[in-house]
Amino acid sequence: MNTTARNEDLVARVRAALSEAPDLREKKMFGSLGFMVRDSLCVTARPERLMCRISPALHAQALQREGVETVVMKGRPYPGYVFVAASAVKTKAALDYWIDLCLAHNATLPAPKQKKTPAARVAKDS
Repeated sequence: MNTTARNEDLVARVRAALSEAPDLREKKMFGSLGFMVRDSLCVTARPERLMCRISPALHAQALQREGVETVVMKGRPYPGYVFVAASAVKTKAALDYWIDLCLAHNATLPAPKQKKTPAARVAKDS
């Protein structure tokens, strides 16, 4: 089996798994493709791994699964953010597990603040 082709497919598999998510938007970030749901980061994907945003209360439990590690940026661990190796999401069921965790957490997040449009800023300044 060609694992490279399978891994290249990971981004497309995440895209398909999130296809019914509300207000889905894609954005390049962290050397990956970020999937924003309701204007909040839900998950990022690249051929070799996912970065999943999950409930911080489930973080320790998530680390018990194979191929999962805490996201560390600039030496600081980020509870609620985990890297999941592509090898840990080979099956649809395995990928769906992580996507479901990400979507469940996303649904608990407050709606992002509305950004002011340039026209609204001009009207306020007048």
